[in-house]
Amino acid sequence: MGKQKTKKYAAMKRMISLKDQRIKPQDRAKAKEKKKNDPSAIKEKEVPKYPSCLFFQYNTQLGPPYHILVDTNFINFSIKAKLDIVQSMMDCLYAKCIPCITDCVMAEIEKLGMKYRVALRIAKDPRFERLPCTHKGTYADDCLVQRVTQHKCYIVATVDRDLKRRIRKIPGVPIMYISNHRYNIERMPDDYGAPRF
Repeated sequence: MGKQKTKKYAAMKRMISLKDQRIKPQDRAKAKEKKKNDPSAIKEKEVPKYPSCLFFQYNTQLGPPYHILVDTNFINFSIKAKLDIVQSMMDCLYAKCIPCITDCVMAEIEKLGMKYRVALRIAKDPRFERLPCTHKGTYADDCLVQRVTQHKCYIVATVDRDLKRRIRKIPGVPIMYISNHRYNIERMPDDYGAPRF
């Protein structure tokens, strides 16, 4: 019995390189000309513009009454921990707090259905300030990040790790979160609010 010829796995037809000498000169790929860097030329570098309210990462726009942007999961975890949102915020910051809910967060809670009707009832509380959204779509994380980037007067209340990671990259925005059955805050100037734990 002779050896059977088997096709090599994933074998492809070999192609001639476009720079090959056998190809006609007009079809041949032209060699890229390297630009020589002029050492005497002035180098232009674009520096990101930081808002005037920041002073060495210290946000001067923050001050009582605090406006706190609330995320969907923050309300759900507050219900699980049996915390009254407005009262617990005041206990954390020792000042008047105004929880703010954007249209996107409201839409997210409404989409969750009957299981989260308590969260929806809390979100419709008259003590909560409602912020209208003008952008397309109802993805709350992008909405909160965009709003916080434009206006540095908010504190963001969230339990979502990815959103926290995104907000930490924005200078001067404190984050409120839930830890051992109470609200806590990070990146807040030391002369504001309750002592950190």
